[in-house]
Amino acid sequence: MQIITLGDELLRRKAVRIDKIDKDIADTAKQMLEILARDKGVGLAGPQIGLMKRIFVTHAADDTERVFINPSILETSHKTVKIEEGCLSIPGIFANVIRSETIKIQAWNEKGRPFTMEASGILARIILHEYDHLEGVLFLDHLPENKREKLMAKFEKKSLSGKKSAKG
Repeated sequence: MQIITLGDELLRRKAVRIDKIDKDIADTAKQMLEILARDKGVGLAGPQIGLMKRIFVTHAADDTERVFINPSILETSHKTVKIEEGCLSIPGIFANVIRSETIKIQAWNEKGRPFTMEASGILARIILHEYDHLEGVLFLDHLPENKREKLMAKFEKKSLSGKKSAKG
């Protein structure tokens, strides 16, 4: 499994519900957590690895590894915070994004057990960021158009220069 990057159309498609949580899904979640650790990320969604299923994993500092299958955001706070975000699918690009400070989410874990939890701070932000991926939304979409276009151009320039140096 490799992380796909900005420009791949899969990042803009909505993921589909997982009908059966079985060993294959549990193995996928485990592999996603391994990729997350390898790439030093805090969250990874199915679409980021080309898997168009409603699954994401998180591992925030001071928190355990978590698996969210078929998640639903039940509540978001009116209070928002603006914090810098990045994305494994848009390496090297960061921007301040406004998101709800607290959330309530319902999902299933890799064992097929349903759970509901409240999250705040960084974990809430990570969950909202990864949930967006399931909807085909990127963190750049939360920015004003001119800022988004500048960052996308910067990413394209970095990508092109990386391809040139890789060729030789």
